[in-house]
Amino acid sequence: MIQDSTFSIHRLRFDENYHPSDRTRLTTNFANLARGESRQQNLRNVLLMIENRFNDLASWDNPRGDRYSIELEIVSVEMDLAFADKNGSFPLIEILYSTIVDKKAGIRMKGLAGNSFSSYVRDYDFSVLLPEYNKDKAEFTVPLNYGDLHGNLFKAVVNSAAYKRDFRKPPVICLSISTNRTYHRTENRHPILGVEYQQHDFSLTDQYFNKMGMKVRYFMPANSMAPLAFYFSGDLLSDYSFLELISTISVMESFQKVYRPEIYNANAAAAECCQPSLKHQDYSNTRIIYDREERSQLATAQGIYTEENFIKPYHDILERWSARYAA
Repeated sequence: MIQDSTFSIHRLRFDENYHPSDRTRLTTNFANLARGESRQQNLRNVLLMIENRFNDLASWDNPRGDRYSIELEIVSVEMDLAFADKNGSFPLIEILYSTIVDKKAGIRMKGLAGNSFSSYVRDYDFSVLLPEYNKDKAEFTVPLNYGDLHGNLFKAVVNSAAYKRDFRKPPVICLSISTNRTYHRTENRHPILGVEYQQHDFSLTDQYFNKMGMKVRYFMPANSMAPLAFYFSGDLLSDYSFLELISTISVMESFQKVYRPEIYNANAAAAECCQPSLKHQDYSNTRIIYDREERSQLATAQGIYTEENFIKPYHDILERWSARYAA
């Protein structure tokens, strides 16, 4: 039976000495950076980008721009397979957790859980289930109840004793905006998150995260080139401190500058009407090596792995549990 104790949490420091574990989903941002001959320089550079961006946004009482540093941990959630009378576990999701170090005050403060989001089941849904379902179809559609199982698994993790023991607030996940949507600037401006953009034709990713119990808002922080998509439960503007929000922006904007420089490292900021494109040519490359083509190939391989080792063997059990959980 799937229950609260089914989920366990493991934490691993993400620094310039980080090596992906055998259980890590290799398409995730931090794992992709930590591979190949340039792995240590990649990690050193992106961590410096994160720290510099944090100090840029937390500029008050910070005249030299070096008051704060950020420590990151990879949070891995595993699912015990005892519910199916099997030994072992399955790597369910990975997120990042930030700790804020105030060097002037000599204190350490909790940041946010979430930031990046990595999921084997999401790889299956997007890279295996959807292509197979739409094969030979004239018009793209999604299966009935698409994303329900993944959404219920995520909600069960966040509501578990293991999560609540380690983290005091629900996660905030920050991703790139969609390249097939148009975003419009509003008059709403937040002191940290910046100017808000809106679009009402929610993308498939927006809908998928809604199944996880998360709403979305789009903000472009000061000195950013494009809006970021913030997925959250509760109230994004009231539930989190300025420094917590800055930690998420600095981490995920830095990753996006590496992964999607055409949008987030463009040489001109998004206009009032923002239509992001990976074909945009007026941008600057970072010195950090990131293999987007390999990432796409690995997503499919990891989706197949999930299908063979999790979805197919335990399909009936998972479907019954998901229906009961939703009820």
